[in-house]
Amino acid sequence: MSEASNRADLSPNWILQHPAYQQMKSLETEDSAQVHAAFLVYMDLTEVRRWREVSCVKSPELQVILLEGREKEGAPVQAVLPLPAHRSLSHKSIRHVLDGGPPVLLCAVASDSTLVYQRMTDGLVTPDPPAGPFQDLGRRQHRKRRQQQH
Repeated sequence: MSEASNRADLSPNWILQHPAYQQMKSLETEDSAQVHAAFLVYMDLTEVRRWREVSCVKSPELQVILLEGREKEGAPVQAVLPLPAHRSLSHKSIRHVLDGGPPVLLCAVASDSTLVYQRMTDGLVTPDPPAGPFQDLGRRQHRKRRQQQH
C-alpha cells in the first residue's frame, strides 16, 4: 500500500472510533472536553511513555475520568487526573482525588494538545536541589562583581 492510501484509510474521526475512547464515552461523564483530554493523556501514557496496565475509571463525585496505570513493570499503581487547561479545580476536589489512594499526577491538557504533568502531594514537599555544576558565590562576591560591571 502507498503512503497516500494509508492516510486515506485514517478518517479524521479515528479518535471517536478508538476502543479506549469508546470505553471513556461509555463512562458517561458530563464534560466532553475532559473525555477528550483523558484520551489524549491515555495515548501519551500508552504509546509514548509506555506505561503498563493503563485503565480508565470514572470519579462520579468530580464527574471526571481518572486513568490508573504503572509507569513500568512492577511499579506501584499511579492515578492520573487529565484536565483541560481551562477547567479549574477546587480544594475540595483536589482533596477528594488525593484521598482516593494511589499517588496522583495532574495532567493539564492545553487546547493545542500540549500535556503538562504535575505530581500532586498531600502537603508541601521540599524540592530537590538543582542538579549541575552550580557554585554558590555568596552575596559578597556577587555584590563585588556587580560593582565592577558598572
